[in-house]
Amino acid sequence: MAQVEKRGGLLRKSSAYKKPLKEKVVLMYDEIFMTEDPSKCSPRFWEELFLMKVNLEYLEGKLESLDGEELMKIKENINCLFQHCIQALGEEHPIRVVNALQTLCALIRGVHQKNKSTSGFDIINMLMGFDKAELCMKNLMESLDSLLCAEGSESLKSLCLKLLLCLVTVTDNISQNTILEYVMINSIFEAILQILSHPPSRREHGYDAVVLLALLVNYRKYEGMGLVIAQALSEYNRQYKDKEEEHQGGFFSALTNMVGSMFIADAHEKISVQTNEAILLALYEAVHLNRNFITVLAQSHPEMGLVTTPVSPAPATPATPLGTTPPSSDVISSVELPLDADVQTSNLLITFLKYSSIVMQDTKDEHRLHSGKLCLIILTCIAEDQYANAFLHDDNMNFRVNLHRMPMRHRKKAADKNLPCRPLVCAVLDLMVEFIVTHMMKEFPMDLYVRCIQVVHKLLCYQKKCRVRLHYTWRELWSALINLLKFLMSNETVLLAKHNIFTLALMIVNLFNMFITYGDTFLPTPSSYDELYYEIIRMHQSFDNLYSMVLRLSTNAGQWKEAASKVTHALVNIRAIINHFNPKIESYAAVNHISQLSEEQVLEVVRANYDTLTLKLQDGLDQYERYSEQHKEAAFFKELVRSISTNVRRNLAFHTLSQEVLLKEFSTIS
Repeated sequence: MAQVEKRGGLLRKSSAYKKPLKEKVVLMYDEIFMTEDPSKCSPRFWEELFLMKVNLEYLEGKLESLDGEELMKIKENINCLFQHCIQALGEEHPIRVVNALQTLCALIRGVHQKNKSTSGFDIINMLMGFDKAELCMKNLMESLDSLLCAEGSESLKSLCLKLLLCLVTVTDNISQNTILEYVMINSIFEAILQILSHPPSRREHGYDAVVLLALLVNYRKYEGMGLVIAQALSEYNRQYKDKEEEHQGGFFSALTNMVGSMFIADAHEKISVQTNEAILLALYEAVHLNRNFITVLAQSHPEMGLVTTPVSPAPATPATPLGTTPPSSDVISSVELPLDADVQTSNLLITFLKYSSIVMQDTKDEHRLHSGKLCLIILTCIAEDQYANAFLHDDNMNFRVNLHRMPMRHRKKAADKNLPCRPLVCAVLDLMVEFIVTHMMKEFPMDLYVRCIQVVHKLLCYQKKCRVRLHYTWRELWSALINLLKFLMSNETVLLAKHNIFTLALMIVNLFNMFITYGDTFLPTPSSYDELYYEIIRMHQSFDNLYSMVLRLSTNAGQWKEAASKVTHALVNIRAIINHFNPKIESYAAVNHISQLSEEQVLEVVRANYDTLTLKLQDGLDQYERYSEQHKEAAFFKELVRSISTNVRRNLAFHTLSQEVLLKEFSTIS
């Protein structure tokens, strides 16, 4: 007897004398693609269809093979199939439900391919018809809500989330996806939040749920939809505000664990790390839209990776594009362990800072550049927040933060065990200093440098306002800033062809002005203030060169005249310090017959001559423009969401829900 092979939806006998036979489900699909109603000749057609194993590849391929005119001819049958899928979601038999969900996914993906250049209106009409769209979507969302909230199969819930992601990413521009109007009207948020609040379901579905939230929050956000979601998150925050334990299952601790483990999961080496813009976007939206979410940044949990349970090595798989790969359930479940006094504690902010230190090492790749920018935007929002600053600067809340540092020939790798416990603002400043010293290169990331300096400035404004005397190695920051000025000057011609370097130079000079004018209110000791003057005097040649450069350009009638003039005026106090102390230092050296003064001798001269120094009061040094997404950042986020949406749609992991697994789970029909 000839053996039977199954390939691509066909039953093929090894004998060459017989034509290949099609699977029954494929024959039924072919009937749907005829203009006649398939149930006319077979009254039980739809009932039988959902008992058949879905052939996703054939169904999607068939839809893609038809041109627009051919597709319109079978629109009634497509509408009918869509409606019967929704009806099948209410069936008691799980196999029917599974097949209906997978058929809906195939339908949406297949029809999307024919509507790439159009808005969601054509997709709505093709899938369900305008006249029935509202009722269809209401029934669909109610069924999905019931399945997600039920105590049933985790595989079914996973498939429901995949279907929702299909709906959300049906157009590249998420705000043009009219299907989302129906998703918003028939709210699915409570079901998503329930998943994130329940540890077992969070381990299984947390990644898809968080990505779904991140995408939904960007739907017409400037028209108020973002506010609706922010209110939902705030309400959940109020419900869980009294739960201080990390593992109580609250939504915020859930997202903390989810996001934290996702960052750490891929963050072991610079080479292997893969940026995850979808999760960064979710964190950004939470921090930006919901001020109460700031409290979650401080919630402690055991350090990721220190208390994980052993897992068997997974087989190697091809790398997937960014924003599409969830962490393993083992990684997520590891944070459910009880807090141990001997284990280093962490929190979402520490995890985020570590992740940022990896992502921001290499900004040459476009995705890494976008991720680095998003990290700095998140830090900007944090640096502006009063509560976040109070936590960052709390001297009673000290942490050991092992930031990843770019390998450089002139410095040794710091030993992890030597890291001091300090307030978290020190780690933020370390991260900014690290970025400053490691990105002075030909492809100069001007935008990232501006954001980096802005973060430092906002932290200093808080310290000045609240008179926080932070014990930090300020010299490292001053040295990094001066080296950055030197880089701008030595690459003036090349950089000016692409950037207005005077904007950045002015920000750097004004940071020094901030220290000069207000340093006595926030530097930790009087000797720290003395050291500031020492660094300015020691590096006076750099400031002199900067003054010569901006003076030259401000006296010419070129395009940089105004920008250079601002730097010229900003240098007035720095030049006053240099011109006041240098002659006195030279005189001290001459009187004492010393060719080269030590640091302590210079500081002695500085301390003895403060009284005769005259400085000008500079206004607005402790003022800044607050971050605003709309207008300035709208284009960036629109493109970012488009990229994430495209990647999520392209890489929805239907292969992880193979029908063999699903059918094995539902092997019997009662």
